[in-house]
Amino acid sequence: MSKAEKTRQFIVEKTAPIFNTKGFAGTSLSDMTEATGLTKGSIYGNFANKDEVALASFDYNLLKLRSYLNAEEEKATTIKDKLKVRTRIFADERPVAYPTGGCPLLNTATEADDTHPALKARVADALEAIKDRAIRLIEAGKQNGEIAADTDAEQAALTLMAMVQGAIMIARTTAKRSYGKSIMEATQRYIDSL
Repeated sequence: MSKAEKTRQFIVEKTAPIFNTKGFAGTSLSDMTEATGLTKGSIYGNFANKDEVALASFDYNLLKLRSYLNAEEEKATTIKDKLKVRTRIFADERPVAYPTGGCPLLNTATEADDTHPALKARVADALEAIKDRAIRLIEAGKQNGEIAADTDAEQAALTLMAMVQGAIMIARTTAKRSYGKSIMEATQRYIDSL
């Protein structure tokens, strides 16, 4: 890794928690310089603008979350247990799974929907990838007999996504973790019913 690549990575690692907590609009240049200990010139010598830093920070936060989820999925021995990984992280209160600030998908989607097309596109791509992964798992479960053959894989995947993201949003917004836990437990029962 070149010095420039190391500097870019350092900037991303230091600013990613801020973008995930404060959002794009709420993260200032002074937040970035304070977090990195670098000057404005050093930051913008490595990134064209704040948008580039925000996009790289989102990618970094998403990679951290995906890496954790993939590792947990690898430990699961059944298709249904693999599908339950996302619900267990919340229901079992494993905050280590999420980067500082919480779920980067939910955080970024809420802000970028009307304000930042590039970030919105990144979130949409990530959601499509999650849906596609769930569809592949459900189809594999149908093939091995673990999931009912007549299950509509896309509909089930979308339902799971909505339940998981909804649980996180409701729990964070109301500051009542028990709401999220309850929804995640219902999601696990839904998976069992497939």
